[in-house]
Amino acid sequence: MHINIEDLISARTVESDRIEYKESWNPDAIYRSICAFANDFDNTGGGFILVGVVEDVVTKTAVRPVKGLTTKEIGNLQQKMIGFNNLINPVYNAKLNIEEVDGKTIAVLWVPGGPNRPYQVPEQITAKEKRFFYYIRKYANSVKANLKEQQELISLANQVPFDDRGNVDATIDNISMLLVKDFLLTINSKLAELVGKTSNVEILGQMELLSGPVENVYPRNIGLMMFSENPHKYFPYTQVEIVEFIKDDASPYNEYEPIKGPVPSQIRRTLNFLKDKIIKEKVIKQTDVAESLRISSYPYQAIEEILVNAFYHRDYQQREPIEIRIYPNSIVFINHGGPDRSIPLEQFNTGHVRARRYRNRRLGEFLKELELTENRATGIPTVLKALKDNGSPAPDFHTDTDRTYFEVELFIHPEFAKREVTVLDLDQVKWDMDGINKLLDQLVESVDSVQAGDQAGDQAGDQASVQAGNQAGNQAGNQAGNQAGNQAGNQAEWIHNTDNQAIDIAKQVDGNQAGTIAGVLAGAIAEKQLTVLKECTLAKNRESILSAIKLSNQRKNYLDYMLPLIALNWLTMTIPHKPTSPKQQYLTTLKGRLILELIKLKIK
Repeated sequence: MHINIEDLISARTVESDRIEYKESWNPDAIYRSICAFANDFDNTGGGFILVGVVEDVVTKTAVRPVKGLTTKEIGNLQQKMIGFNNLINPVYNAKLNIEEVDGKTIAVLWVPGGPNRPYQVPEQITAKEKRFFYYIRKYANSVKANLKEQQELISLANQVPFDDRGNVDATIDNISMLLVKDFLLTINSKLAELVGKTSNVEILGQMELLSGPVENVYPRNIGLMMFSENPHKYFPYTQVEIVEFIKDDASPYNEYEPIKGPVPSQIRRTLNFLKDKIIKEKVIKQTDVAESLRISSYPYQAIEEILVNAFYHRDYQQREPIEIRIYPNSIVFINHGGPDRSIPLEQFNTGHVRARRYRNRRLGEFLKELELTENRATGIPTVLKALKDNGSPAPDFHTDTDRTYFEVELFIHPEFAKREVTVLDLDQVKWDMDGINKLLDQLVESVDSVQAGDQAGDQAGDQASVQAGNQAGNQAGNQAGNQAGNQAGNQAEWIHNTDNQAIDIAKQVDGNQAGTIAGVLAGAIAEKQLTVLKECTLAKNRESILSAIKLSNQRKNYLDYMLPLIALNWLTMTIPHKPTSPKQQYLTTLKGRLILELIKLKIK
């Protein structure tokens, strides 16, 4: 099968209400469930029937070890199904797989949502007189559809979800078998062993990724979404577009290269980008308890859930990308193809959201197998819980009357919130070294970010302490071996945090003034001094620094080109209490890094 049997039997990647456990071969009950799964009333992707498995009524999973079926029972089952399948109207063939579990043999019927619904089947498929009914799934049961439900089923005739439709503009050669095998290996499917040994048509057919007659098969949309290198060729603008604004929608912005590729790749790359770009952590020491409190600017779990659900629920027929807008104090996700009209918008704020019908039933199934999303109707509750646990503000949800889009805005944790930098009176700035330094002080002090807040008055002495970290060991001159690693780790963390802080501050400078400041800084600061600041973004010794500006390692050169920067708190020593230490190195401070950021800041 295309799914790991252990994950299936324990309901880890497939919801329990999409799995039925049957102790033995009972064709009447089994075919009612086949009919219900094939009708796929809620577009959840059909289901699975495991024969030879007893259900644990408490956990709703299999009793282990499984009971299993004898060889005779398996043979009888296979023989009977040939005739019984023809009694489903229209004819429907569930996929039968024989699996070994706990040393026993079981039968697994995979029943994906059918393309020719509605289906009906005799109430007693083994009876001589057959009374046909429509069956649908309600929670974990297969029940007869009432009159209203029958009418709705009929209205769904030929309304196959977009991801499960065949795409006549593509061929099976447009599906990468390398991506298919990688997926099967990731989910520990035994089918991976057959890739390259069995025909591609057979593998893809087994995964229900093909449509069309035998002589002219073509891929389904889900196959192209998941396993095509360039799905945007078939679904234009299947991509993620990320824009970062300095202040608001009217302010200067930075637009990043669109993220394209197979859906799982887009999800992972976008999550990695956001994790590196906007997620910062802070540890708060609490006075009343021993444990420290760890908070994030944005909880990763909330971002992951929102992004994955954007792919899951988007309308791939609309030529619109998934949009992500990053602001100083919030991040907005915009997905085209809004929520079902049956869901009142206020339900999103309470977390009591259950979609009446799912737009992409197969895509959701694949994402669950990759453990990129969880069970149905858990997305919004997961987001709300993650935000609450992190102490973050509640999100905002927006859509329009026609439900053409869905927008989610997450707000940064208050500890990380940034105030707007006030418009500076540049006419009052004296553009010499002291004047520039006062301007930098004003910029740093006006930003109420977690980095600036924690390091208020940060500039030299405090920064030197942070970057040197646990330099206490230096004091006695002992334990150099152990502390070297710790110091390097602390220094790397300090550099990373300070770089991010400088970038944050520079971005918030009023757009009309940024160009002026950048130009004046570039003209007022000597080229050699700028080179020193650039060189010292990573710790360097004196000889290396002076060599970078093509000067010898003489004290005069140190006094002329390095010491003034230290006096201005643009450069700092890594061992400030031992200025002449042979291990002394130098690092560019927050203000020095801010100078570099302001100079290179490009306003669009």
